[in-house]
Amino acid sequence: MASPILANISPQNILLIKLRHHGDMLLTTPVINALHQRYPQANIDVLLYQETRPMLEAHPAIRRLHIIDRKWKNEGAWRKLAHERALIADVRACHYDLVINLADQWRAGIITRLSRAPLRIGFAFKKRDNALWRFCHNQLVSTADHSTLHTVEQNMSALAPLGISREGARVSMHYSENDKQYVLSTLLENGINSPFIVVQPTSRWGFKCWEDEKVAATIDQLAKQNRKVILTAAPDQKERVMIEHIQSLCRSPDVVSLAGKFSLPQLAALIDHAQLFIGVDSAPMHMAAALDTPCIALFGPTKLQHWRPWGEHNRVIWAGDYGPLPSPDSIDTNTQQRFLSIIPVEDVVAAARSYLNE
Repeated sequence: MASPILANISPQNILLIKLRHHGDMLLTTPVINALHQRYPQANIDVLLYQETRPMLEAHPAIRRLHIIDRKWKNEGAWRKLAHERALIADVRACHYDLVINLADQWRAGIITRLSRAPLRIGFAFKKRDNALWRFCHNQLVSTADHSTLHTVEQNMSALAPLGISREGARVSMHYSENDKQYVLSTLLENGINSPFIVVQPTSRWGFKCWEDEKVAATIDQLAKQNRKVILTAAPDQKERVMIEHIQSLCRSPDVVSLAGKFSLPQLAALIDHAQLFIGVDSAPMHMAAALDTPCIALFGPTKLQHWRPWGEHNRVIWAGDYGPLPSPDSIDTNTQQRFLSIIPVEDVVAAARSYLNE
């Protein structure tokens, strides 16, 4: 329970800290949304890694983003130190009343302390059970139940000292009007003027991917003249090669590749206009769930409890329902083994058709 003192505070400037990957950043939006609802007069800022900026830059409740560029370490010790000092100066200049640190890195803890905010909330991570971590924060929230919670619920639990419930947590993905118009014009340029499905079968980790042949077979059963299937992927060369291979295996002419063509906010605009999204455990999958686009998510040896799509119009197809899987903690992330291969095409097609009312 939150103390009456914290539950009744009225902060004017709030900083949220999270230093993780793209999907992780999207799953912080329930915290941002809840803070904005509770404190509509407050300025809300976020500290994050440079590469994850697209996930939050269009969020209407965020005033500004403080950036850490992981390339600083390549500029030499003195230049890196100058960047860090400038960051701390910027943070202090904002005069935060409240800092909420969702991160577990020491860097995040130290920035929390150096912000000089009178209220500094963090998590009581087991690996940070020491005096310095406690010195960085003056309110620590237990993580004892985090193993049973979705990542959204974990993040929302940081708001307990403020008396904010995690009930009704809502993930949101935002994009600009320019992004929307760019996507719509790209669709027209590619002859797409009817309903479409988005399929993003790629991940930066191969072990999260389905077999190319099964992706192609699924597409062939869903694509038709008045309903295109659009293949998407990151600009990464490996992902684009995978998409080219999948497209070469497709017999249907109603398949269009827009792989590597969009930024993440532009991809969000595309997914927002789709009838259906089919993908693997990845940031675009979380984007589809946040946009309330019907979503079929294929999972392998991943902690489903933490990373399943958050929302109402989602269907998870888990390889573990078809055969044994290794523990997620035992996976060599560099392996090329595709643990999703035991998922049958007909089950994915049936799930898709249920959303398409066929």
